[in-house]
Formats: sequence, structure tokens, C-alpha cells
Amino acid sequence: MKKDVKGLSPVIATVLLITMVIVIALIIFLWIRGMTQEAITKFDNENVQLVCGKVSFEASYEGNTLGIRNSGNVPIFRMDIKVIDGGEHFTENIIDVSDAWPELGLNSGGTFSDNTIVFTGEEIVLIPVLMGESEEGMKTYVCKDEGYNLLI
Repeated sequence: MKKDVKGLSPVIATVLLITMVIVIALIIFLWIRGMTQEAITKFDNENVQLVCGKVSFEASYEGNTLGIRNSGNVPIFRMDIKVIDGGEHFTENIIDVSDAWPELGLNSGGTFSDNTIVFTGEEIVLIPVLMGESEEGMKTYVCKDEGYNLLI
């Protein structure tokens, strides 16, 4: 038996193999890129996550009056308010519930007070939000583990 078959199948196999390697490399690249977070910096290129540990403020909520005083050296751009009622909770931005919040936030020693905020629930958790620089410009960062609890 005589075979007159040309060598086309090794060429196709090589192209398929190269294509598979490129696709797998692209998937790994995108996966690793998705795992890394863009760094937001503040104060001489210090990571904003580390700055969150330096945030210090005092707060009170009495008779529908929310008062906040920045007692630290880190400016607080905004505040997220988490209201806990039983097993449920919801989070609001302070700008959504108050017109009195300073546009540029609370600098060191700055105070905020608003007597028009009404919360119903058992507990309020105030979560500071900082403003920092990134490669894309100014960005906000929520200090997830740095909350201040108030009982209603």
C-alpha cells in the first residue's frame, strides 16, 4: 500500500498547540492582574490601608443629633453609616443623609453636627472614608475594619 498523504496534520497540530499556549498565558495574566489591587496612597506615598489604622475620631448620637469630631491627624473625607437593627443592617453615605457634611471632609480637629438625621435601629457603626491618590487620580477608600459603634 502506497500512501500519498502530505504533511498537513503536523502544521495544524503546531498551530493549535501555539494557540492553546497563548490562550492559557492570557488567562493566567488576567487572573493575576485581577488579584492585584491598585495602590491608593496618602501622606508621602503611604498606603491608604495603613493610614486607616491612624484614623481617630469621636462620635455621639443623642436626640437625633449626630456629632463627629476628628481627633486625629488624618483628614476624613466622608463617613459611611451602617445602621444595625436586629439581624438586618443597611449602609448609607453621610452625604445622602446630611447636607451639613463639609465638602472637603473633616480635617484634623474639625467637627460635624447635624440634628436632622433620624435612625431607627439598635446600633450605628460609623466607617471613615479616606481620599487618596492613585495612578488614575484621586480615589476614595473605605476603612473596612475601622468602625466606631454607637448605641441608639
